[in-house]
This record gives sequence, C-alpha cells and structure tokens, in this order.
Amino acid sequence: MKKELIEGYFSGERALYNAKDLVIRDSVFADGESPLKESAGIEVYGSIFKWKYPLWYSKDAAVCDSTLLTTARSGIWYTDNITLRNCTVDAPKTFRRCKGVRVIGCTLPFALETLWNCEDVYIENTSAAGDYFAMGSKNITAKGFSISGNYAFDGASDIEISDSRLISKDAFWNCENVTVRNSVIIGEYLGWNSKNVRFIDCTIESNQGLCYMKGVTLENCKLINTDLAFELSDADADVKTKIVSVKNPTSGRIKAKAIGELIMDREMIAPEKTEIITEE
Repeated sequence: MKKELIEGYFSGERALYNAKDLVIRDSVFADGESPLKESAGIEVYGSIFKWKYPLWYSKDAAVCDSTLLTTARSGIWYTDNITLRNCTVDAPKTFRRCKGVRVIGCTLPFALETLWNCEDVYIENTSAAGDYFAMGSKNITAKGFSISGNYAFDGASDIEISDSRLISKDAFWNCENVTVRNSVIIGEYLGWNSKNVRFIDCTIESNQGLCYMKGVTLENCKLINTDLAFELSDADADVKTKIVSVKNPTSGRIKAKAIGELIMDREMIAPEKTEIITEE
C-alpha cells in the first residue's frame, strides 16, 4: 500500500528525491529544482508545481487534476510511463525524451518545444498552443486534439490523428507514416519532404501545401483555398472541392471537382505520369 502525503508544502532542491510508491494530494511544490527526480510509482492529485524540472528520470507516474505553472518549465524529461490527466500545463518544453506518455483532458496553453523526441505517445481531448510541438517523436496517437502553433510534428513518425484541429504552418514536415482522419488542417506549406502521409475525410487549407512528398494520399478530402499544391509530389488524391492550383506533380492521380490552374512544366516533370481528373 502506498504512503500518502496530504496538503504538503515542499521546497528546496530535490525535496522528494528518489521517492517511491507515494500518493501526494492537495500539495504545493514550491521553489526548488527537481522535487521528484528519480522517483517511481508516484501519484499526484490536485497539486501545484511552481518550479523547474519536477519529474526527471522518473518511472510509472500519474499526475491528475493538477497545475504546472509557467515556472515549472522543462518539467518532464527522461521519464517512462507518465500520465497527465485533467491538468493545466502552463510551462514550455514539457516532455523530452520520454517513453510511454499519456496526456488526457489537458490544456497546454504555452506548449513551446513540447513533446520532443518522445516515444509511444497517446493524446486525447487535449488542446495545446505553441511552436515545434512533438518534434522528432514517434508512435503517436492523438484523438480530439487541437494545436495552434507552427512546425507541429516536424520530423515525427508513425502518427495516427483523428477528430482533431491543427492550425499550424509547416505541419508534418520531414515526417514518415502519418494518417490523419476526420480533421481540419489550416496552415501554409503542409507536409513538405514527408513520406507515406494519408489524409482521410479531412478539410485542408494551405498555401503551397502537399509538396515534395513521396506517397501522399487524400481520400474524400476538401482542399479549400489551396494553391500550388502537389509540387514535385507523388500523389493519389480524391478531392471533393475545387483546387485553386496544382503545380508540377511528379506522378500519380489527382481527382478534384475542378482545378483553377494546372501548371505542368515539361522541363521539370513528365506530365503524362500524373492522371488529372476533374468534373468540370
């Protein structure tokens, strides 16, 4: 049975260093770095983290109904099997090189450089705002997720996103093995330099989106106000709306309601390698 600490006030560096099998309720982690460093089997409920590096090198931790203030920056690094549920994380650079991350029902209003180089990530009913979210991470599942911030998922791989909303310039750059379902993506230069990316039942708005891609698939998608799409990309696209313009796809098939301008420069590509189908 785990020991309980209730209404605690913890200050000073490494206040609960190397703690094991604790339940912490209604407590405050005040000034002092790394209060739960090297901990294991820790559960935290209804508590407040006010200072830097609260959970580094920890294992099997759960933080619920709690708050990480802006000053609790770089809060969770090198930690395995960590769950945040119904929390507000007001600090940047949370989650770095972690494995087994679960973020459920949380709000991350200052998620700058958050979730970098992590593995086995599950996100549900969570909102985040900040640039460079999930850079270099892999094995990511997100449901009911919203992000407002540029360069999301840069260099990430093996991603499944559904029922979500992404407002992000340069989203999914340098990615591999991505599937996005029933979601809205708004932002310039979507998906450049990525491989095996699939959008299903999505609405996309992008300037020069879906370019320089190998194996980009769109199934039953809308491309609204999207221009210069598919440049030097291998595409299989079934688009239910008009595309403002398509530029120099390298191969594949593009089907759309209409294409306002089709640019096929024989000095750059072989136009016959791409099948173009429109209703108009």
